[in-house]
Amino acid sequence: MAQRLATEYVKTCLQLTEAEMFRFFQMFVDHQVTLQVKVLENGNQEVVFQDGAGQEIVLSFEKKSGLYECTGSCRLSNTLLANLMRKAVSEFKGSATVNRIYPSYTMVYYYERGTVVKIEEVKGQLLTVIYEYKDTIGLMQQMFQKTEVEQEIEMIYDQINHLLDLRNMLQQQEEHQQIDTRLNELTHRLFILEA
Repeated sequence: MAQRLATEYVKTCLQLTEAEMFRFFQMFVDHQVTLQVKVLENGNQEVVFQDGAGQEIVLSFEKKSGLYECTGSCRLSNTLLANLMRKAVSEFKGSATVNRIYPSYTMVYYYERGTVVKIEEVKGQLLTVIYEYKDTIGLMQQMFQKTEVEQEIEMIYDQINHLLDLRNMLQQQEEHQQIDTRLNELTHRLFILEA
């Protein structure tokens, strides 16, 4: 297996409550990562995570509507910090684009709401999709919830009933032919929709 050179978190976005922020910090502390927190005037926080080997992550948390939002990027060569960031993105339902950089290729992971939705392998100019999440159940639910066809069928039934009543009221043969032509068109469309 190839040795990973670095992990790059690009377009990372985490939104944490105050309680989640504490759990986020604790997750790093539990793995002997030291942290320094700078609280800025407006309630924003800048956090520096440092492992024993001197590798560090600097993350800025902006306070918005009672949540702490972290957006930004960082490059890590330490596996421990990279794994803790992966765990944090997953556990706290974050979004991110993560480049896992190897000597001859890069694996790009796309996270949405804490879940990997796509994995790509990049070798020079060649891009290969390794995995892509498809919400099959969600798509099927959307399909079953669509009622346009049923509404059109109901509308055609109403038109047919109206034309039949009109045909019964009218006596002229020429008007009957026009109504019969329209009825033929509507029943053909109804046949297609109900198939």
